[in-house]
Amino acid sequence: MNRPTAIKLVLDQLTDELVIIANGYPSRDAFNAKDRPQNFYMIGSMGLASPIALGVALAQPKRKAIVFDGDGNLLMSLGMLAQIASAKPANLVHIVFDNETYGSTGSQTTVSSEVNLAKMAEAAGYAVSEFIDARSENFPIQNLKSKIQNTLSANGPTFLLIKVSSAEAEAGKRVSWTPEQITERFSTAARS
Repeated sequence: MNRPTAIKLVLDQLTDELVIIANGYPSRDAFNAKDRPQNFYMIGSMGLASPIALGVALAQPKRKAIVFDGDGNLLMSLGMLAQIASAKPANLVHIVFDNETYGSTGSQTTVSSEVNLAKMAEAAGYAVSEFIDARSENFPIQNLKSKIQNTLSANGPTFLLIKVSSAEAEAGKRVSWTPEQITERFSTAARS
């Protein structure tokens, strides 16, 4: 399973949860799979999806705040694992789609093949830290659906590392919303 497929699978299981999505291909994947007002697309701010998600989780404690991160994005701001764990937001879900590459900039390899990000989240103090390897073409989708539901229903902060294939699908169209439009529609969705 590749990242676009995994992102679509997660989005298909959501209702009104607030989702902050890492810049680059993850935002494009989510926009093309299921554009919704509750999606906050990062435009050109690598590594900042998880800090924004923490702020959203703390500001909206009755709503689930989910961050869609990439391995490269998380590695850029690794200290956020400790910040999130220290703040202990029960409503924060951190999902990392790990293809072991910086896909948006030319597919250079990251160090995530050597560094276990799920164990790092656990060591930082996340309440739940899970891992699933979905790289196989024959990976049973129901296994991932079940893992996603478990992660979403647990008291957080929760962390789910999904290893995905580095095989890229054709890049979908760019997010057509301006940063101002993204902010306005997300803010309205967060307050409703």
